[in-house]
Amino acid sequence: MQLSKEEFLQKANAISKNTLLETLDIEMIDFGEDFIVARMPVTPKVHQPDGVLHGGATAALAESVGSFASHVFVDLEQFFVRGIEITANHLKSVKEGYVYAKATFLHKGRTTQLLDIRVTDEADNLVSICRLSTISLPKK
Repeated sequence: MQLSKEEFLQKANAISKNTLLETLDIEMIDFGEDFIVARMPVTPKVHQPDGVLHGGATAALAESVGSFASHVFVDLEQFFVRGIEITANHLKSVKEGYVYAKATFLHKGRTTQLLDIRVTDEADNLVSICRLSTISLPKK
């Protein structure tokens, strides 16, 4: 049985309870055949001391949405997914509102996956470009 978009997003957000995603108020808001989108509010909780979005919070958003994408791709009955490398190039500062991270696959291998994650602000300005490598390992 395949889940509807609403059921998938509800389930994805429910399993995020008591995790870093909940701490940073990250929520999955959209997905399609080849992408997942998450958003995070930009509040003082995720600011640097000078009042702009912290790059580490941006990287956490990117890794969260990219890891969700990899989880959707693999058979979680047989495999578990772990991030193995993330890079982030921060291009624009954000002080408030929401940032959105859209993860798409560049490579879907049996063992490794490579995702492109573009983080934008509410006006669709590019904030950061991230790359995430994940690995799928058999459960023992």
